[in-house]
Parts: sequence; structure tokens; C-alpha cells
Amino acid sequence: MRIGAFIGAASATIALTPSLAGAVGDGARGRAIVETWCTSCHAPDRARTAADAAPSLSEIRHRPDLTPDGLRTWLADPHPPMPNLNLTPQEIEDLVAYLRRSE
Repeated sequence: MRIGAFIGAASATIALTPSLAGAVGDGARGRAIVETWCTSCHAPDRARTAADAAPSLSEIRHRPDLTPDGLRTWLADPHPPMPNLNLTPQEIEDLVAYLRRSE
């Protein structure tokens, strides 16, 4: 009985996860978030100096190992030195849409 309740709760949680529930990100809103919160550390283009600690947005965008689900996980629970911006699930989807767009 306990296992059934656990599976039911886990299924409900998965069903509410935006990436699995079919939420669609808006790249224009993602760009606005990037311009507000991200470009102070992440250069918007490929040009950066050796002193820059954070990768540019282009570097992030072109990492083959950084899938949309990987981005969602990172943005939902970032690790230092990146601050936790407490993004909503929709903001995360918007950022993923912006970062995964074609250049």
C-alpha cells in the first residue's frame, strides 16, 4: 500500500513537471530574462576575455552535452558561483527556448 501511494505521488509530480507536461517556452521572454539577469556574467557573444569566469551565452548554447533537460535541471537548481534566481517553471522554459534557438 505504501509503495502504491509513493508511485502515485511520484507520477503526479512528474505530470506537473513543465518539460514533461508539454509547456512551451517563449524565446523572446527568455531573451528578456537573459538581458536582465544573465549578461552581467555571461557575455552575449563568443567574445570574452581570459578573466571572464562564466562561459559566454554562445558557448553555453553550443555545448553538445547540454540538452534541454540538462538546462532545465541546471536552471532549477544552479550551483555556485551562479546565484539561485528562483526561476519559475515557465521562466525556465523561456530560457531553454532562447538558449536552444538556432543562431
